[in-house]
Formats: sequence, C-alpha cells, structure tokens
Amino acid sequence: MATTPDDSATARPGRPPIVDLATWQAARDELLVREKAHTREGDALAAARRRLPMVEFDGTVEVVGPDGPVAFLDLFQSRDELVVYKHMWYDGAPHQGQCEGCTTAAWHLKDAAYLNARGVSLAILTTGQWDEVAAYVEFMGYTQPWYSVRDVEAPVGGDMGYITCFLRDGDRTFLTYSTTARGNEPINGSLGLLDMTPYGRGEAWEDKPEGWPEGRHSCWFWRSDADGNATWGPTSRPVPQWTRPGATPVETLGRHDEHH
Repeated sequence: MATTPDDSATARPGRPPIVDLATWQAARDELLVREKAHTREGDALAAARRRLPMVEFDGTVEVVGPDGPVAFLDLFQSRDELVVYKHMWYDGAPHQGQCEGCTTAAWHLKDAAYLNARGVSLAILTTGQWDEVAAYVEFMGYTQPWYSVRDVEAPVGGDMGYITCFLRDGDRTFLTYSTTARGNEPINGSLGLLDMTPYGRGEAWEDKPEGWPEGRHSCWFWRSDADGNATWGPTSRPVPQWTRPGATPVETLGRHDEHH
C-alpha cells in the first residue's frame, strides 16, 4: 500500500506537515490523552457548580413578554429549572446596531427541545423596551421566549451578557449560577468546531505554529457588510442578519459606539 512520506521539513508555512496515516494516528492518540484529562476536569468543575450555594429572591417580580407583564415564576413553564441568557440592548438602535456578541448566543439557542426534555426551560432576557424587542425578535425569526427586564433588579435583571441558572421549589425561586465573557462559550457550538480546525478561530491571541496566519482581533468575523467582508464599521450587521428576509445594506449602527 502506498504511503505519503513525511515532508515536514519542506512543508509550506501555514499548514500542518504531511505524514502517513499511522504517524497521524500516533500523534492523534497522544493528544487524546490530554483531551480526556480536559474532559475529566470539566466534569469536576460541573460537579463543583452543583455544590454551589444558592440565593433566594422574589419570583413574583414581573417581566414583560408578548402577552404583557408576567411573573418571573412563569418563565419556568412549570419546570423546576430555568436557564436564561441576558441579551444586551441598545435603546433606539436599528436591528443591525444590536450586540453582535449576544447575537451569537441567541442564534445558537434557537431551540430548547433537549433542555425541555431534561426538565429545564429556556428564556432570553433583555433590558430593551418591549416594543423594540418584539420587532427585533420577529425580524431575527427567534422562536425561544424573550422578555424585557427593564428596570428589574438583579438577579432577574441587572447586568446583561450573562448565562444565569435558576431553581424553583414550588413558589420559591433561587439563583444558582451565573457566568459571562468566555464562560458563555458553551452556548456557541461554532467556536467549539473552529477550535478543532487547523486555523482555529483566526484570532490574534491564539497560540499558533510558526508561519500560520497571524489572526485578527477577537470576534472579528461576527459582523460583515452586504458583500460578506468582515467589518465592525457602520455598514455592518451581525452576520446571521444577512440571512433574514428584508435585510438590506446599511450606513449606520444607530448607536453611541459606531466608532468600532
């Protein structure tokens, strides 16, 4: 059987060396040992999360959804557990001016069927006025429940950009866990897949072999213009928006930080 010789000494910069399948398998098996250790450490962290204390709060506080004000308790949909994503909001901004980072989270949470099967409900909370939020949800085609928590205090409201978990015991409600920044990455399956590819996320902070593409700033590909060019300027939208009916080229983000 023909094999491909090792040309690692003459491989072009910016690509892995070429080896035969047995050599590749040996290297893959070596990395697998580290991956399994990483998985076990993740299991240990999850076990520690399950042992965190919790904070009781008033579950009758009202949030606003498509049917008007409802008690936060209703978001559990009679289930015992609830996961929410807190979506940042720019008041008065058009659809393209809303948060690209939060868009990645919401876009990857289109369906909660498997959470529901496990007895966990899902909701997205944001501080926007409900009429603005409702128009945005319709444009994006989201099917998961959204609610406005404008002027609602933490832990229901408060800072946005967080994954937060709650537990219900009858009519009593408890905060159990919250995370943000890179702690939100488990939502984003695209990042997990990119981490498996040779060139990764294409971001400058990543540890890359010599000769690899240098990469750009974090999250550089989350916005693009109408021609698909990555840009965070005023002509861009969060990339999923270009898939929506009626999405048109734009000239402004309609928000205070257009200097991105």
